[in-house]
Amino acid sequence: MTLPRRLLLASLPALALPGLARAQGAAFPNRPIRVVSPFSAGGTSDGVVRLLSPTLERVLGQPVVLDNRPGAGGTVGTAHIANERPDGYSLVLANAGPMAIAQTLFPTLPYDVRRSFSYVMLVGGAPMVVGVRPGGPIRSMADYLAAARARPEAMSYGSAGIGSVGHLAGMLWAREAGVELLHIPFRGGGEAEQQVLGGSLGSLWNTLGAHAGSVRGGSLRALALTSGERMSTFPEVPTIVEAGFPGATAINWFVLAGPAGMPEPVVARLRDAFATAINEPGMKERIAGLGVLTMTDQGPADVQAFVTREVERWAPVVRASGATPS
Repeated sequence: MTLPRRLLLASLPALALPGLARAQGAAFPNRPIRVVSPFSAGGTSDGVVRLLSPTLERVLGQPVVLDNRPGAGGTVGTAHIANERPDGYSLVLANAGPMAIAQTLFPTLPYDVRRSFSYVMLVGGAPMVVGVRPGGPIRSMADYLAAARARPEAMSYGSAGIGSVGHLAGMLWAREAGVELLHIPFRGGGEAEQQVLGGSLGSLWNTLGAHAGSVRGGSLRALALTSGERMSTFPEVPTIVEAGFPGATAINWFVLAGPAGMPEPVVARLRDAFATAINEPGMKERIAGLGVLTMTDQGPADVQAFVTREVERWAPVVRASGATPS
């Protein structure tokens, strides 16, 4: 009987002898490694890959090529990697959108994060920023809450799209605060920011990295970050926990993964290379400059368990939001 090619490929790591697996790891890599960013060029994941690439190329001895494959909230590029050969040469740096939220948002998603990927490591996480127009009366989350209670329509909030982490983070906070906010989706955080600064939108909830320059320059007032700890690069911005809303933490984390069935020595080689790059002197500070906190994990199994927990955490929020794929 001849096994289908995909089934045969998936079964190879389990059938390989230990000596062969070690040889695969020792020989890897012998050609360029491609890292897919499932979003348009210029995003936070692109910035992280570009910062890490010089050290990765030195450690691995091969070029690291960034490949942008945007579409459908990051699911197009993520699905592409799920269907590649599990040899370690095709990876994805995906965030909470396609890896956790999409599992509930898309009823016919062509992959399952519990079975379709080999997880390498958690790279980092970007908190959401709650941003308002500077010079206005709202200077804190307490002011924001009071305004939302008085006139919910005046505290409309924008995000990078329906079902985005920003959209759901705003809804998560509103549920904890016991208020309703009017959500207005945009094609990106930049459009939402323009509307906030122009006065036609009350606020925005979006990934900090997309607005870091505006926050530093003072053209956008940051009321809070949705992290549990302050960022060293934005020490003056309080956290949502400090503001009294511990249940509204929301990190748009980034996970490095490849297709299911990658040999363990290859996963270990990639994990070691990325850890080396992240721990280069000054690198964590440079990554923080992009609005990203570095994260740690206990290994690939721990990463997979983390992703599964995030799917379960966001599922009821997605359902309550009424969000549907656009």
